[in-house]
Amino acid sequence: MDEKALRALLGQVKTGKVSLDDAVGKLKDLPYAELGYATVDTHRNLRFGFPEVVLGEPKTVEQILGIVGALVERKQTVLVTRLQPEKAEALVARFPKGEYHPVARIFHLPQRKVKAGRVAIVTGGTSDIPVAEEAALTAQAMGADVRRVYDVGVAGIHRLLRRRDEIQECHVAVAVAGMEGALASALGGLVGIPVVAVPTSVGYGANLGGISALLSMVNSCASNVATMNIDNGFGGGFYAALISRTKGRS
Repeated sequence: MDEKALRALLGQVKTGKVSLDDAVGKLKDLPYAELGYATVDTHRNLRFGFPEVVLGEPKTVEQILGIVGALVERKQTVLVTRLQPEKAEALVARFPKGEYHPVARIFHLPQRKVKAGRVAIVTGGTSDIPVAEEAALTAQAMGADVRRVYDVGVAGIHRLLRRRDEIQECHVAVAVAGMEGALASALGGLVGIPVVAVPTSVGYGANLGGISALLSMVNSCASNVATMNIDNGFGGGFYAALISRTKGRS
């Protein structure tokens, strides 16, 4: 249940179209749905404007189906991240209105239209696209207008300069890069909008599985850069969409 649905329900109680007992029945599990193996936060949609997101990677098929079923029953948008193909097949079979995006490893089943602002997803290289797509699809699910600007890293920074105006027109940018992670600082110095930095584990030995890129982004001297954890495209997309939603309203 989101704020719009809650207001509609209370309005129906006020006009007598819905009885008090029926309204209580609809609201009694508003804070959470207890499934035994999971306590689904059904109140998050009301607080955030977007429901709880399901991390699929470590869960069993049965657990994922149960959690998604609880969200669908309450007409909440479903987003499952880090989802393996065999689990995705089971989800699509049970919920055919949803769609699996294999590059991003995301299953998305929209229920209500939401609106956010403009988000640019920028990558250093093509190898960063899987993490970038996780960010892009997350932001899109939250209602953002996403602009993809891929493979514009600092090894050929003229490519980034050519796309600067397009990125500047957005409310927030997500910089996704591995290797030395210099893209976030370069982008932050070029645009006057918030930049969410997402380091990736792409790189050779001294990249240390993304730690080098993470430290570079954390130590950025561009004051408009905030950094997510390694390969956390979901976190970058979610945070960027929240920022864009605020900017879009203003």
